[in-house]
Amino acid sequence: HVQLVESGGGSVQAGGSLRLSCAIGEGTRDDWCMGWVRQVPEKEREGVAGIDNNGRTVYADAVKGRFTISRDSAKTTLYLQMDSLEPDDSATYYCASACADIDTLVTAINPLAGYWGQGTQVTVS
Repeated sequence: HVQLVESGGGSVQAGGSLRLSCAIGEGTRDDWCMGWVRQVPEKEREGVAGIDNNGRTVYADAVKGRFTISRDSAKTTLYLQMDSLEPDDSATYYCASACADIDTLVTAINPLAGYWGQGTQVTVS
C-alpha cells in the first residue's frame, strides 16, 4: 500500500518560498533514513536533503542555507521548507524513505530508497 504521499508543490517566482509535505505511512515511519530527492526531465535524480532518526540532517551544497528538512514528532509527516528559490530548483520533488543512510541519499547520483512518493512539481520562474 502507499507509504509516502507528497503535497505542496506549485509555481513561484524566484526568491519566493514553498513548503513541501510528505505524509508518511505507518510501515515506514521508523525508517532510519528519510529525505527529499529531485529530478528534472532527462536528467538523473539528485538528493536534496536527508534526516535520520537522531534528527541529524544533511543537505546538498546547492540548497544549503535555503532549504530546511524537518519531521513532526509523531513521524507522520516529513517537510521541506524551501526559501530563496531559484529557477534551477525547478524539478519534480520526491519523498524517499528506507534508504541506506542520509549522506548517500544526498550525495549519490540516482540514490536508492525502499519507498518513493509519487512526486510533486516545483516550478520557479
